Amino acid sequence: MARARKVELAEALALGPDWRHACYALLHAPDPGILFGRLPLRYAILMQMRFDGRLGFPGGFVDSQDSSLEDGLNRGLLEQLGEAAAAFRVERPDYRSSHTGSGPRVVAHFYAKSLTLEQLSAVEASATRAKDHGLEVLGLVRVPLYTLRDGVGGLPTFLENSFIGSAREQLLEALQDLGLLQSGSISGLKIPARH
Repeated sequence: MARARKVELAEALALGPDWRHACYALLHAPDPGILFGRLPLRYAILMQMRFDGRLGFPGGFVDSQDSSLEDGLNRGLLEQLGEAAAAFRVERPDYRSSHTGSGPRVVAHFYAKSLTLEQLSAVEASATRAKDHGLEVLGLVRVPLYTLRDGVGGLPTFLENSFIGSAREQLLEALQDLGLLQSGSISGLKIPARH
């Protein structure tokens, strides 16, 4: 597979009709929960286990009947996450980045949408009734944003999983840029290199 290359949105949209566009969204919400009475969860971030055994974000290809990238993304979210995804809409201000190289003549657009914990929990509850559950999507998973006392468990171990395309890099960039980690920086974590 070709190495992903970050491109500006205008450049991605100008690639021409022989390019396919896919859109994915990181859904996150503040989470006041405390794990084991000592580890603040701070945020809940959803990812999904895909049909190919890799982790990724919900979304998919934009079809010809979709009037915009965001219309295609929101349609994909309904298909993969169920009716609870109709309670919110991912829009252009939620856009974060675009990458080419995830496949032949494919450009992937990445978004991040802040939800309430109630909305995010409703998405988790409805996902098993979604059209694509058990087919394209095998289940949802929350990203652990903490590191256990051993310095390895939690986020560092989570990052050792297999991710589709640029999903791992997009996750790390979003954690940093959106300030979703306690320190606001990933530099102090023992983050394993991608294999």
